[in-house]
Amino acid sequence: MSLSVFYRGSKVRFRIRLSRRRFLSYVGIAAFIGLASWQPWQYQGIDPELAQSKISAEQKKLVLQEQALKDLKEDTQKRLGAMTVYLGELRAQMRRLDALGERLAGVANLDNGEFNFNQELPIGGPEIEVAELPKSSGTDVIREIEDMLSQISDKQKQLSLLESVMMNHQLNNDAYIAGRPISDGWLSSQYGVRKDPFNGTPAMHKGLDFASYNEDVKIIATGAGVVTWAGDRYGYGMLVEIDHGGGLKTRYGHNDKLSVSVGDVVTRGQQIAEMGSSGRSTGPHVHYEVLRNGRQIDPNQFVYRKADSK
Repeated sequence: MSLSVFYRGSKVRFRIRLSRRRFLSYVGIAAFIGLASWQPWQYQGIDPELAQSKISAEQKKLVLQEQALKDLKEDTQKRLGAMTVYLGELRAQMRRLDALGERLAGVANLDNGEFNFNQELPIGGPEIEVAELPKSSGTDVIREIEDMLSQISDKQKQLSLLESVMMNHQLNNDAYIAGRPISDGWLSSQYGVRKDPFNGTPAMHKGLDFASYNEDVKIIATGAGVVTWAGDRYGYGMLVEIDHGGGLKTRYGHNDKLSVSVGDVVTRGQQIAEMGSSGRSTGPHVHYEVLRNGRQIDPNQFVYRKADSK
């Protein structure tokens, strides 16, 4: 098959003869050029530059989101590492609490199982509905921390109860006053009327004086109780006052260095100060008073009774 084209003019005359293959080739080239030059978005009202700008903006957002996720992952890993370290510290603290509780229970001779720090506390009772609490994230570290906090809370309750029992036990046995308030020395002045060492006039001495020529003589509590004064006081110099309960208090005056502070719980025989000569004093000694309901009484009845009597 072939195609022939004749053209005859007044001065020009030519003839073109195309084979089928060449004709189809020319048609295909023309169609390709037409399609290449056709831009469909122009007919849809889309600006190519605007579309490219939107695509670039979305790509930037994706990059920012990717970086934010990387930062979140890194921060989460750091936090998990810190929580793991904190969890280890909690475990160590619990072991110390267990050891302390066992020692205290042993000292108090409490062997009835009430203060067994190696077992969970048996608890129960009717449940009362409360507002639903938010659930944890479910990670292993969070769950372990919650469990550890719960166990520490239980052990703190056990220790608080044990402390209360021991305090009551110890105060019942030791709160009564007995013995001398010094580790070394002698009685230098009795309770009652005496000549004032500064002006020579008769004066009431409302305590006992214990003196010593040795250095670093310890002033010791004559009964268990709570320190209610530890510091300078007019006439007494550096004074320690202990409340033993039941209306009884003791005072230790003219000290050099104090070993206790207000609020401290002390036991009988515990050092509370060093002998000195502070305040209204003529030399190293301790001025020792016993008060009942706020009034000084003769301490001799307490000094000379046995410390282990009940």
